[in-house]
Amino acid sequence: MRDLRLMIIAVLALGAGIVLGVLGTIWFMGGPGTPSAAITAPTLDLNLLPTYNPTQSFGLATQVNAMNAQNANLIATVDALSADNDALATVVAQPTSLPTDLPTNTPVIVPTVGFTAAPTLAPTATQTPIPIARSQYRIVPQQSEVTFMLQETRNGTQSDVIGTTRDVAGDIIVDPVSPTNSQVGTIRISARTLVTGDELRDRTLRAQILRSEDDAYEFIEFVPTELRGLPPTIGLGQLYRFEIVGDLTIRGATHDVAFAAEAMLATEEQLIGSATATIRYFDWGVTIPSIPEISSIAPDAQLTISFIANRVEN
Repeated sequence: MRDLRLMIIAVLALGAGIVLGVLGTIWFMGGPGTPSAAITAPTLDLNLLPTYNPTQSFGLATQVNAMNAQNANLIATVDALSADNDALATVVAQPTSLPTDLPTNTPVIVPTVGFTAAPTLAPTATQTPIPIARSQYRIVPQQSEVTFMLQETRNGTQSDVIGTTRDVAGDIIVDPVSPTNSQVGTIRISARTLVTGDELRDRTLRAQILRSEDDAYEFIEFVPTELRGLPPTIGLGQLYRFEIVGDLTIRGATHDVAFAAEAMLATEEQLIGSATATIRYFDWGVTIPSIPEISSIAPDAQLTISFIANRVEN
């Protein structure tokens, strides 16, 4: 009996030692989550217009062709009205022949031509100019935030796991008069400083899930390749929605993603907005270690970038 007890104690001690060893390794490898440096991202050049991909070029060409057709119709209408005016003016200008055999006391009745002035085209209504030039804005990390959210079932209860970081950087160029000339630069996010409110989970993120303690995987990057659905113009205080398509890189793997975005020029000096995408993290080779008390983890995660960007003086 005593030997059995000793054996059970030894097995439990061994199991506890293994668990503590694994946890200790994760704790050590996960590190404190200190960034290697202050977050920065590649900057945009305000003097360069964006290079459109074939889809955008086709869309712009279609718009230009439609505008040219409307212009041609307008010119034809003006020419036709001008021709009618000339014809009527000629009729009025022609002298009227008077009969010569009328008595001298007979009043002369000069026929008149009924004339209605041709309608003149009202000038095309022009939109009030927007007093904002094409401008460059830079995300302020201290006032911005990136979050990821996924669902897990722990001990039979479903809950949301939310991770956040303020370490996000990137440039945005807004052209209020010609929004198609707007740009979104590379958005860089620190995966190393993501926190969920659970220190052991955070260290597991850094050590095993995102491997962000490795300098090669410290950052998540999104490189936009296309902006879709921009409005014709952008005014101060106008909330507009559009889509940002691009390449998202996590842990060295890259896949295309579309973010649903909304933004607003709060003032000439500040742009605010957010962008959200749902991703299947398995596609990036991200796996989550199995933990006994967690029975399931949703395969999809929602990634949201909420930003405040201040105008950059060039």
